[in-house]
Amino acid sequence: MGRHVMAAADVIALLDGLNGRQVDARIGGGWGVDALLEEQTREHSDLDLWVPAAQLHRLFVVFADRGIDRIYPWPGDRPWNFVLHDGDRLRVDLHLYEPFPDGSLRYGSAADGVVFPAEALAGRGVIGGTPVRCEDPRWAVRWHTGFPPRTVDRHDVPRLCERFGIDLPDAFR
Repeated sequence: MGRHVMAAADVIALLDGLNGRQVDARIGGGWGVDALLEEQTREHSDLDLWVPAAQLHRLFVVFADRGIDRIYPWPGDRPWNFVLHDGDRLRVDLHLYEPFPDGSLRYGSAADGVVFPAEALAGRGVIGGTPVRCEDPRWAVRWHTGFPPRTVDRHDVPRLCERFGIDLPDAFR
């Protein structure tokens, strides 16, 4: 696969399809950052989506209709986190979670998964003039830490911190 660039129109088309099938998708990663900033600040090679695991079958139907039906193997793939693509420019990094009765969410395995509050996915943003649901700004910053920052992280995190009055993490100073 060559160089991938997903356009805002691609993101909105996918979200429209998912909404039409009652898939409660929330945007994360770089597109999530740009949604929160309400402008596209860089190119994006993929779309990170948070989706309830129980809705995966409906997501597959929407993606299959759009030719996004191939797994893009990546080191560290797990049943709750893997990438699907269309063989061309559409690539989606899925993050599947399960809700607990108390409203918290679990991402990952039963042995070492992460539990976080539903508010982490309660952000609101805009992509291409369309309102979208995405990660909360503080959680978006948190999820960009804990590993050596990449070039895209060094681009995204300071912008989020400045816009939302969040302390810049040490790794970004």
